[in-house]
Amino acid sequence: MAIHDNKHVHGMHVTHDGPREAPPLVLIHGSGASAGSWGPVVPALAGRYHVIRIDLPGHGQSPPAPSYDVPEQAARLAAVLDELGLRPVTVAGHSSGGYVATALAEQRPDLVGSLALISSGPSPDALLPQPVVLRALIGPPLGPLLWRVRSDAMLRRGVTAVCHRPVDVPDDLVADVRGIGYRTFRTVLRHNTAYIAERSVPARLTALDVPVLVVFGAADPRWDPSSAHQYDTVPNARVERLPGVGHFPMLEVPQATGELLLGFAATVR
Repeated sequence: MAIHDNKHVHGMHVTHDGPREAPPLVLIHGSGASAGSWGPVVPALAGRYHVIRIDLPGHGQSPPAPSYDVPEQAARLAAVLDELGLRPVTVAGHSSGGYVATALAEQRPDLVGSLALISSGPSPDALLPQPVVLRALIGPPLGPLLWRVRSDAMLRRGVTAVCHRPVDVPDDLVADVRGIGYRTFRTVLRHNTAYIAERSVPARLTALDVPVLVVFGAADPRWDPSSAHQYDTVPNARVERLPGVGHFPMLEVPQATGELLLGFAATVR
């Protein structure tokens, strides 16, 4: 029987789904999102895995942190997993959550048995011009003003702007996004860029001895879909491209995304 509960561990909000005795699968959301972004795929995953969803600092129900440096976020995540006594784990990260997952594997190879990166841009030069609604919300001078008056409809448009298929944005995700501060979001984006500018994700993964699954939407409007080819050079990496899918495979094609994660996790156990 699946078990669901929530708690805070080392200042981060943690949601558990599935039987605790099952193999652990950790899900990390991207910037400006929350654990709620994984909601549509959780039922399929929790039937076979102990699914652990974590709200990164300043997102969802986790309070802000003094620093949003990617390695520091990974260190906080490691402290949570140590407290929970979970190792080794399969870690799946969406978008910039893939950077935190990669940094965790760099710091603590004893914790990470395998990595799945979904829509994680490999390097800054792969970033595409962003949709108008996101540019308005994120950048000055309109950003700080619009941030204060964001409606639920505007928040949903912010999510769907990077999707290629029509999606139903979960209500809990909308509520969580509303709680993210403008300065926090801008700071997180800056640190994410610094992390992949210092060294690309494929280069970082090449230095690790860990199985990797890379999932990219072939119609991702945020990252150049052709940049997924950069991951082809990573040893022990499997790259999957989803036709007609944008930046949020978990929302756009939850069944296909869940099947990829289940298949990958099963092969590396």
